[in-house]
Amino acid sequence: MVTETSAPESPRPVAAWAVAPLASSVGAVAGVVGLVHLVLSFADGRWFDEMLMLAIGRHHLDWGSADQPPVAPLLAAAADALAPDQQWLMRLPAVLATAGAVLLAGLIARELGGDGRAQTLAALAQATGIWAAFYGHWLTPYALEPVEWLALAWLVVRWVRVRDDRLLVALGLVTGVAAQTKFQVLLLGAVLVVAVAVCGPRALLRRPALGVGVLLAAVIAAPTLVWQALHGWPQLAMGPVVAGEAEYLYGGRPGVAVQLVVGAGLLGAVLGSYGLVRLLRRPDLRFLGVTTVALAVFFVVTGGRPYYLAGLYGLLAAAGAVGLQRRREAGRTRWRWVAWPASALSVALAAVVLHLGTSSASPEVPERVADGTAAAYAALPAGLRDRTAIVGESYIYATYVDVYSARLGTPGAHSLNRSYGYFAPPSEDLDAALWIGTGPGPLRGSFAAARQVATLGDARDPDSTQLWLLTGRQEPWSSIWDRERHLDVS
Repeated sequence: MVTETSAPESPRPVAAWAVAPLASSVGAVAGVVGLVHLVLSFADGRWFDEMLMLAIGRHHLDWGSADQPPVAPLLAAAADALAPDQQWLMRLPAVLATAGAVLLAGLIARELGGDGRAQTLAALAQATGIWAAFYGHWLTPYALEPVEWLALAWLVVRWVRVRDDRLLVALGLVTGVAAQTKFQVLLLGAVLVVAVAVCGPRALLRRPALGVGVLLAAVIAAPTLVWQALHGWPQLAMGPVVAGEAEYLYGGRPGVAVQLVVGAGLLGAVLGSYGLVRLLRRPDLRFLGVTTVALAVFFVVTGGRPYYLAGLYGLLAAAGAVGLQRRREAGRTRWRWVAWPASALSVALAAVVLHLGTSSASPEVPERVADGTAAAYAALPAGLRDRTAIVGESYIYATYVDVYSARLGTPGAHSLNRSYGYFAPPSEDLDAALWIGTGPGPLRGSFAAARQVATLGDARDPDSTQLWLLTGRQEPWSSIWDRERHLDVS
């Protein structure tokens, strides 16, 4: 029988506790998840965030942007270069990441001493999580992040078990790549270090290999951090913006708190809650439970996105599944009728969420904006058209135009908003602008004349998207950009 043993805090080699082989059913669950999300990748329409990754990758690829590191845009650009407009190929990294997260949940359960049943239960919990089902086939940073966080968790748990310091070097490698994907991993790393210092195993912090790993992570993450520094750290300014959006997107801090739990799915929430208790009670892994609690509190207090914690769901589920195994081995089987019915309900719920996620990625609005803008641009007199920049009130409008620009023959779009505000402004030889928004916006004071040329949608709706032609630019674009760029969408 597998026993739960704490490795002593000592620099001397320690004997690892026994683990079971990885259950073949874990691979089967991961395979099914990958296949389902691959099939859904062919569905018509892209989610806006992955359209943004494609727009940045095609037209603005750099070591960073205002709120996104470069990995997801780089993957979108690579797929687009290999096979333009092949949506399934662009989404393939997200599909592989989603399936990989399921496999890692099973591997973590194995490292914790879980048998095949516990490993499979953990894999099922990760596979049927609400967030994983909803965005698991969209190429976005938050679809790639869970597999990276779970890889970090697996490396840490395995180090506690076998004390192989090569794992700490690998930890640095994964952290660096994760930082180039999404910045939240830097917070995860900082909280982990503090939790280890407080709870142990403090031997981890004394390992020279950890210093090598930290240096490796810093080298890999350096380019995007340098980009942020050179541009005034816009990512830090995004904090208040995200908190403001949480009010109407998620119902404020209470909504974020609820969705942090609900996002794990039914099975994930049940196993994860129990798993958190198990981690907090286990001296050698208590730091992982403390890290989870600290991050959850931080994300709620600061009004973060509810999916920020999704990378730890698999770890918590694995701990919970192994906890149920321990109860079973001790003859306490009261909960045996809960786990598998919860698994079946979780699968059904995940199927519903999969459908909702696929149907929500409709091409109707993006195509209407891009087509209407292209038509208005083409209708301009040739001499004026060659001197006109396309500028969106929101970065969303600019993204739509950029994604469809190759098909429609329009030039690249610009915007003062969010990431686009930190891209290059229009060329100074363009003295007119075709503005996409609900009015002439902040550009009006910088141009001699403005007139509405089209309405995209219902003309009777005052909030309909409008197209305005502004002519007679009176100051440099660079001055307009420095003064007017902003991160808030509203």
